[in-house]
Amino acid sequence: MTVAVGIFAHQEERRIGLCLGSLPLDRDDMRFHILANGTTDATVERARACAAGRPHVIVHDIAQGGKSRTWNHFVHDLLNGDEETVVFMDGDAEIAPGSIDALVAALAAHPHANAAAGMPMNGRQAETYRRNLKIEGGLFGDLYALSRPFLTAIRDRGLRLPDDLIGDDGLVAAWAHNDLERDENWALERIVACDGAGFRCEPVSLLSPASWHMQYRRMNNYSVRHFQNRIVSDIMGRDGPQGLPRRMAELYGEWLPRFRPRRGPAGWFDRRALGRMRAQVPDGR
Repeated sequence: MTVAVGIFAHQEERRIGLCLGSLPLDRDDMRFHILANGTTDATVERARACAAGRPHVIVHDIAQGGKSRTWNHFVHDLLNGDEETVVFMDGDAEIAPGSIDALVAALAAHPHANAAAGMPMNGRQAETYRRNLKIEGGLFGDLYALSRPFLTAIRDRGLRLPDDLIGDDGLVAAWAHNDLERDENWALERIVACDGAGFRCEPVSLLSPASWHMQYRRMNNYSVRHFQNRIVSDIMGRDGPQGLPRRMAELYGEWLPRFRPRRGPAGWFDRRALGRMRAQVPDGR
């Protein structure tokens, strides 16, 4: 059995080299899948340059973007099913040395756990995030691992994230906690926080236009995610994973009348998010 690593990369020409340079790409007991999705920049070319001469590094040039859609493709179509552990990470993150082995070891040491969480290592709120991951048992999409039995169950049941879901990590964490059942089955110990695994993200600079643009897009997505999470929580409480739609937009017409923008600065982004969601309802309601 081997370890598979899925590296999700959308428009990451600036960071993909740093990301791949932080990984043990020459390990023959690991397979690295670079999942370049919906990319129009030089991400694929730079990834292929890093993969040259390394048979265990595979670059997938996937035409349609979207992390959750790509997550489904990776789990159901690209994995062999014989992987001991599967690691999920973002193509703009730099991974601390030894992190993959630490995630594998954490799951081996906690056979009851479905997932292991990597820890953020930089940023003003890194310590708060690390503490909360240990208390709440969450996952960051930048770096986490899923066990073989858990992924086998996901595949056997044909479970997929909604293709247009913003943020795979929250729903995957819920699946791990409730063991693919309704939320009443929730158990915190099914996700283990792994101190030996860590990641660094691109630091935000107030003087960088690129940072401002990145943060602006992130805030818009966070607002969509806020409303999507309300829908997902309702479904997971009533029906469990099998009640999730193929696309969240299928349910917007039913849910939009219930949503209101929050107060404060978040409200501005919420209004934009609600407009974006409304545009995906067939009759525009």
